[in-house]
Amino acid sequence: MPSSDTPAPRPSVFRHRDFRLFQLARLCAVLAMQVESVAIGWQVYELTGSALALGYTGLAQFLPFLIFALVGGQVADRVDRRAILVVCQGVMLLCSLMLLSFTMGHVRDVRFVYGVLVLFGTARAFYSPASAALVPRLVPAEDLPRAVAINSTTWQVATIAGPAVGGLLYGWAGAMGAYVGSASLCALTVVWMLLLKVRTGRSSSEPFSMKTLLAGFHFVRRQRLLLGSITLDLFAVLLGGAVALLPIYAQDVLHTGPWGLGLLRSAPAVGAAVVALLLASRPLGGRAGWKMFIAVAIFGVATLVFGVSHSLPLSVVALAVAGAADMVSVVVRGTVEMLATPDEMRGRVGAVNMICIGASNELGEFRAGSFAEHMGAEKAVISGAVGTLVVVVLWAWGFPELRRVDHLETAAREPVPPEPQPLAAQSAH
Repeated sequence: MPSSDTPAPRPSVFRHRDFRLFQLARLCAVLAMQVESVAIGWQVYELTGSALALGYTGLAQFLPFLIFALVGGQVADRVDRRAILVVCQGVMLLCSLMLLSFTMGHVRDVRFVYGVLVLFGTARAFYSPASAALVPRLVPAEDLPRAVAINSTTWQVATIAGPAVGGLLYGWAGAMGAYVGSASLCALTVVWMLLLKVRTGRSSSEPFSMKTLLAGFHFVRRQRLLLGSITLDLFAVLLGGAVALLPIYAQDVLHTGPWGLGLLRSAPAVGAAVVALLLASRPLGGRAGWKMFIAVAIFGVATLVFGVSHSLPLSVVALAVAGAADMVSVVVRGTVEMLATPDEMRGRVGAVNMICIGASNELGEFRAGSFAEHMGAEKAVISGAVGTLVVVVLWAWGFPELRRVDHLETAAREPVPPEPQPLAAQSAH
């Protein structure tokens, strides 16, 4: 019989109905995106045989995301976030149906795909900030840390399973089967979102202006730890990312099929999930700055190994190691952002971080595709990996304060220098 001094186990965070529904919706939404991404990559390369065409798939998503992300962050503070998610997911469902019609009509002009991806990137620019901002409204404050951890785990599980499911669907029923699968998942997401009872009203009354749009950039520029961690991750993944070229590696280098592409796409997420679980139970501890730089260097070396590999098992392991190393950088950047940013700035700073993540991923895909078009896929990956290692050296030299970080919990609370005052204002004092 347990002692009366033994604390009672805390009730599960899943006891909250809206949180359960939101996690189901999130799982379906991320699965849909991953399945669709695998299908688009394989189909575009099958139709064009062009590495540059694969690069354009990333650019088509990134440009509208870049244009609208800051606006999306502001809208999420002014409009019911549940309504934003329903509308955006409805647009994503429309995108899946348009891609399905493209396949059923045997249309071979990939510009149609790029147009759909522009629409998808626009919807994601509004969906992402609203989704992140909704979580605190679904659970009480004492359950929020566990809710955030589960939210991240759901994303990782879907990111691991999605590419594999997409590869299997494509191998079994072609692009049509993959798009039917992604459309079905999008429809389920809309259903789960509509069942949510939570409502969020206007949470910000600050006037909408160019100054409020750009405030996040000004804050990051003045916060050296935040600037260093965000830009290190930005340029490391921008140069070292090889996701856009995985269809080429699967077909021309490793000589596998869509199932192999799904395996390659899942490998980084598997590595990231393992490290995320380890860091959840055992934080980084001391010398966190050096550990971050070492992790990013490992990411570059693992990408280099993938670039020269002609073995599917070795390529999968290299990508898993790269994903694991990248997760260390993600944790450091996320912790610094959370602790170094005052509450009234988190939405706008979060939008800046989202833009940088989008640049490193989608713009990185365009970089990889354009390089591969001129020098071949293997040289494009190898040169990008070398570029990542150069970035590590330059940032370790240029951001000594990031290099000297010991424990994140205290180092992130760096005072922010005040905005420089205009000369006229200074003379008035």
